[in-house]
Amino acid sequence: MELYRSPYEAYPFLSDASDDLRCDFELLTDAMASRTGLLRAQVDDGALGEELLWVCELIYNINPTLRTFLSVTEEETKRLAGAVERLRAATAGRCGLFVLTQGCAPACTAHILRVQAKELVRLIYRHCRQGHDVLPGLIDLANLLSGYFFYLALYLNGLAGVEEIPYASRNYQ
Repeated sequence: MELYRSPYEAYPFLSDASDDLRCDFELLTDAMASRTGLLRAQVDDGALGEELLWVCELIYNINPTLRTFLSVTEEETKRLAGAVERLRAATAGRCGLFVLTQGCAPACTAHILRVQAKELVRLIYRHCRQGHDVLPGLIDLANLLSGYFFYLALYLNGLAGVEEIPYASRNYQ
């Protein structure tokens, strides 16, 4: 059976084979960039809004990496790592290992982005296991994005006066 290709196809790679993860990677980064824009609309802090705009652009620069090359520079990676460290320091003492993903709307959006960054890491590893070369810098960036959005969620809840609710797993002690 021949695969039907709509003349209205929204993206030329949507019909790629299911084991070709490049389009899935691009769709996930597109969703993350879009959600980062939503998060930017939810925050009132001008400097944080500018940082989120930069993170949004960074995510879009990661988007074609599996199909082309990693265009994010070492300086940009260091800047993101610095933002993670800044937010970690600003939220010191707000949580132990795990917190329930609740709070103000911007923090909840940041938590969703944190999970999507983990999905991105997982997808990159699946791509690697298929025999494709991936630069370690891409894996580092995806992990840094997860950390960034985690600490940002804590930070945003703190700004809103929302206390974190610790979560203790019944399964992992």
